[in-house]
This record gives sequence, structure tokens and C-alpha cells, in this order.
Amino acid sequence: MITISGKSVFGGVSIGKLLFYKRNEKVIKRVHVDDVDAEWDRFQQAKDTAVSQLKGLYDKALEDVGEANAMIFEIHQMMLEDLDYLESIENIIRTQEVNAEFAVATTSDNFQKMFAAMDDAYMQGRAADVKDVSERVLDILCGVNDGMKAMDEPCIIAADDLAPSETVQLDKSKVLGFATMYGSSNSHTAILARTMNIPAVIGLGEALLPEYDGKIAAIDGFTGKLYIEPDDETMAEMKEKRAKDLEQKALLEQLKGKENVTKSGRKINVYANIGNVSDVGTVLKNDAGGIGLFRSEFLYLENTDFPTEEQQFSVYKQVAENMAGKKVIIRTLDIGADKQVDYFGLDKEENPALGYRAIRICLTRPEIFKTQLRALYRAAMFGNISIMFPMIISVDEIHQIKAIINEVKEELKTEGIPFRDDVELGVMIETPASVMISRELAKEVDFFSVGTNDLTQYTLAIDRQNAKLDRFYDPHHPAILAMIKMAAENAHAEGAWIGICGELGADLELTQEFLDMGLDELSVSPSMVLPLRKRIRECEYKT
Repeated sequence: MITISGKSVFGGVSIGKLLFYKRNEKVIKRVHVDDVDAEWDRFQQAKDTAVSQLKGLYDKALEDVGEANAMIFEIHQMMLEDLDYLESIENIIRTQEVNAEFAVATTSDNFQKMFAAMDDAYMQGRAADVKDVSERVLDILCGVNDGMKAMDEPCIIAADDLAPSETVQLDKSKVLGFATMYGSSNSHTAILARTMNIPAVIGLGEALLPEYDGKIAAIDGFTGKLYIEPDDETMAEMKEKRAKDLEQKALLEQLKGKENVTKSGRKINVYANIGNVSDVGTVLKNDAGGIGLFRSEFLYLENTDFPTEEQQFSVYKQVAENMAGKKVIIRTLDIGADKQVDYFGLDKEENPALGYRAIRICLTRPEIFKTQLRALYRAAMFGNISIMFPMIISVDEIHQIKAIINEVKEELKTEGIPFRDDVELGVMIETPASVMISRELAKEVDFFSVGTNDLTQYTLAIDRQNAKLDRFYDPHHPAILAMIKMAAENAHAEGAWIGICGELGADLELTQEFLDMGLDELSVSPSMVLPLRKRIRECEYKT
């Protein structure tokens, strides 16, 4: 038995024959051409064919993995229309009087080197995209069929790496998993693998040899290990692990399309928490009823400067459209504490968790806040967006927020920019102060969402980032549960609804108690949507 360790991309166990992905080999030679116009036309025809193929791949990916993950094929289409890319190819053909194949290959190499040399990680990742689209055009020019050879039986695909276009074309009914020598956990391929539920291990390195083709193997997607010709003991262990995993997944899959309703008929909304637009595919895949927390601060964390109104509008609009009328609750930026951004120029603080953060930044730097609010109100025209404000401790803060919102609305009206006027507003309940005045807050807003992570640390006076205090950190503390109950009672007394978006919402031990409190919504990580639905359907509701 040979054991190779790599990095897990998607959990699960697969057992079967290894099939090495063999790309059709093509040799690119420099060939002199007399008719450069004809050669340029030949390239353009190949490019048009490639664009048509990519449109087909987009449609397939859209059906399989959702719009967010299918976007890569739109990006590839745009790359093939990029003027710099096209001008380079045309210039090489005309000035050097060479064949289109050589011009495409040369341009591809040059662009890959250019992207790889950039400091920005995102731009570095585009080198692989250039290679992928260029290989597609070269296959067409060379008359080579792309893609995997037909699979006679289910198998584990092994490769040096897999491009997004290669991954999406796989016959999922015959793919047990895949293992690659290279690749990153944040690559398009990895994202597609996760959304397609294919057990996968990457980064296996040179130890993954082509000579293992056809051998029996087992992938442990939980540990990131690949076993070649596993011994009897390992095989038995893998089979047992696989059986348990498949059993659990099958049970949960049966719950898709079902209501989140208790045995006694009480319904509760189950939403998902996300950090960026790429997570929407996972939300839809796991059948969440909406998005209960979109952490907008990740737009700021991933940027090197303040994201513009248009950048934010584009992201919020895309999420709203992708969710197709389902509720999308977007939290305004929660920068500060453990989420520091250099370009904000925040001072170092003794205790940042109790310092200058979240709504406190927004109210003292209204120019940042107004940019985000403008983008949110504009994007609300394209879906069911609600806005939620973090770290609220007073009614006066709500009054200040509403005054700024009115300014934003007047500005948009004056500029003739369409926006939705009646956006639902909510506040995070994550400080003891917000709990104690929750009756008054409920008169000002449409909903509450309990941020149990911060509420626990502030109530128990425990820094949740301090590992030494883990033994004292008790999210089940009676004080925490009493506060959630109090907030729920006060919300309902004033006609507002209330949910939980903190980690505690996914604690299945407390689901029954949350139902008894009368909570209207629980928002959890996408992978917890179906397990939570299962638990809700097992619960009784005590009126």
C-alpha cells in the first residue's frame, strides 16, 4: 500500500480505479505563412468556436453548480474578447508572418508570465485562466478534441491539475472523486468540486505517478489522504467511513424542498450566513430559505482601498438576483475588533472589542457609511434586500442612522437614480445594552438578529479570541439564553420578528429551546441548513 498526503478540497470517501486524465497532445510549431489575412481569419473562426463552447459550458455549469460558480466561463469568454490579448495575437501573425497556433501559444505564455509576476493573489490566479482559454483555442486550431476520454466505469480521476472547463465537463455519474498533484483550495476547480459534491484531494505532488493508472485507490477527503492499493485493514476502514458518510448525506438530501416545521406545525425560517458572492451557490445547493447574514465587511477586507459605490452595488445586486426574491439580509460593515483593515487608519487600541468598531465607525465617518447605503438602496431594486446594523447600544444611534438614510434617499432622488424606498431595517442584538432596551429598539426597526458570538463575550466578560479562557467560555450560560428570550419577547411585543445569526443558531442541542422562545428565524453556515431542518422537524413546539 502506498499512502500519499495532500490537502482536502471536499470531504467524503471514494474507492475505485484511478484514471489519469490524459489531454490530447499537440505540438505547436512556428510555421511561415504567406497570407496573413487568411491566418488572422482562421484564428477569429477558432476564437468564435471557443466562445460558443464556453457559452455551452456556462449553461451546463449554471444548471449543475449555480450562477456564482458558472461565472468563470463568462470570464473566459471576456478574456477571448480582451483587446490586449487579441492585439498581441494579431500583431505576431502580421509582423512575424507566422501561423495562428504559434501566435496564440506565444501570447498565452507572455500573459501567463505577466499575471504570475503580479503581487495581487487574484491577478496571479488569472494566469491559469489565460492558459485554459488559450489551450481551448489551440485545440480548435489543431483539430484536437478536448476533454476526457469516455469512461467505461466509475473511477477516481487523477491529474497534474484540472482546469475549470475540464472539471465541469466530467460525467458526474462516473466520477467517484479526483486527486491532483497541484492546485489550490481557493481555485475555481476547488470551488466547483465542493459545489458538485465530488470528494477531492489536491496538492499530492510528484508522488502521484502516472504508473498508478488503473490501480485500485481510496480517497479520504476528510483527512486529505490518497491510498494506492490499500491493504485489507485500510480498505475496511474506508468502506465503513464511506457508508456512514453516504447514509448521512442521503438522509439529509431527502429533506430538500421540505418545510422547516415542527411535529406540532410550528414553522421557522432557516437562512444561511455568507461572506461573499461566491458563497451563494452553496446557499442554493443546501436549500436555504434565504441569506440571514451577508458579512459585507469582507468587501472591505479583500480590498486594498475603500470599495466604491459601484463595486458594492454590483455585488449586492448579484446576490439579490441570484437569490431570486428570497430574503437577503446584508449587515453594514463590521470593521474593527478582530477585523482590521489598514486603509481605514484605525488607531491601535488596548481592547479593540470594546473600541472603535462597526456602527461607531459608520456614524463618525458618514462618507463611508453613505457610500454603502447608496449601493444597498440601489441594489434593493433587484431583489428582497434587508439592511442590518451591528453593535447597536442606543435608540439615539437608530435615529442617527435614519437621518443619514434620509439624506441618502434625497441625494438619489435628486440625481435621478432608482432605489427602493421601503427596505426592511433591522439591528443586531449583540450587547447587553441592546437586550435591556430591546423593547424600545423594536419600536424603531422591523427585525432583530441576535449575534450570539459577541453577546456571549460581552455578557460573560470573556475575550472569545483568548484560548486560555476556553474552559470559561460557555455559550449555553443561563444568562445568554435569558437575554435571547427577553429580546424575543420584546420584539414580538412591538410587532418585530427576531432571528439568530451567531454560531449558536446551529447548536442542535438548543433548537428546541429556541423554538420555545418563539424565534422566527435561524441563520447558519450553508452546510448546517439541512441538519438544522432535520432537527426542527423532530421538535415539538410548546405554545
